Amino acid sequence: HIVLGLGLMSLASRARPLDLRRLALPFYAACALALVLVLLPGVGQTVNGSQRWLSLGPLGSWQPSEFAKIATILLLARFFSEHGGDARELKALLLSLAIMVPVVGLVFIQPDLGTSLVFGAIWLGVVIVAGVSRRHLLVMGAIFLALLPFIWTFGIADYQVQRISVLVDPNRDPLDTGFTTLQGEIALGSGQVFGKGFTKGDQTQLEYLRVATRDFIFSLMGEEFGFVGAMVMFALFILLLMRGIRAAQLAGDTAGQLVAVGIVMLILMQTFINIAVNVRLFPVTGIPLPFVSQGGSSLVSLFVSLGILQSIVMRHRAYRQT
Repeated sequence: HIVLGLGLMSLASRARPLDLRRLALPFYAACALALVLVLLPGVGQTVNGSQRWLSLGPLGSWQPSEFAKIATILLLARFFSEHGGDARELKALLLSLAIMVPVVGLVFIQPDLGTSLVFGAIWLGVVIVAGVSRRHLLVMGAIFLALLPFIWTFGIADYQVQRISVLVDPNRDPLDTGFTTLQGEIALGSGQVFGKGFTKGDQTQLEYLRVATRDFIFSLMGEEFGFVGAMVMFALFILLLMRGIRAAQLAGDTAGQLVAVGIVMLILMQTFINIAVNVRLFPVTGIPLPFVSQGGSSLVSLFVSLGILQSIVMRHRAYRQT
């Protein structure tokens, strides 16, 4: 996965803006089709109550929603660049929602609440930079809040309700639904300042911490490398996000700027949700920590995202040299 990701990152870094615009719609359509196939009985693979993966034979299982994030970013950027880069008009805002809602709906019914929120954050970041009206955002926010009771009643799966209840009080079911949450807190706190050392964490090595290399990788790092290790990781993420923002500032066109902003929001939101799960600020959900958690689809898609960011920076350098 690392080799494949690096190869695709290299290809993406050489892509021209016109190529990315042309590929945006076909790529989006292919990802939407894959999300539909995931939901078909006998086609998609179900793990822990969620049907999110497609088996590609010798290539293993892949999660289409990871690539749908990039496709949505590219199509939103293309849409706004072709409409003057302006989201102030209500029509343009609604049309941008029409791009996001189909993939979000398909991801939500898998069910995958965490990834659905990542899509929402991507859309919000792009439309804010595109100049959306505050009034329109407030009205849409009010509509969303009004719909929340219906989403809670009809759209949230039973196991998700249990996870939310465990978030409030994990001790109500400490040996089942609250077990992983409690063990994550114990692991994270036991690392103290400098941690217990690489592969020397009790919770991890004794397998009390489930999915330690994926959803609870931050708790694993906190136990083994402590507060200092966590701060080093935070510093690296901040540096990466600042470089992404810098790429948006350097972009010579609206599409490049919006693509860079979308990728920054993607990495920021995934990082926030994963860490929030580990410190019990968010219900347990299958969101990997970017570039850290085990997960082939996420890693490959993130490398592609970095390649696109690099393409934006390289285009700026070429423009300055000419």
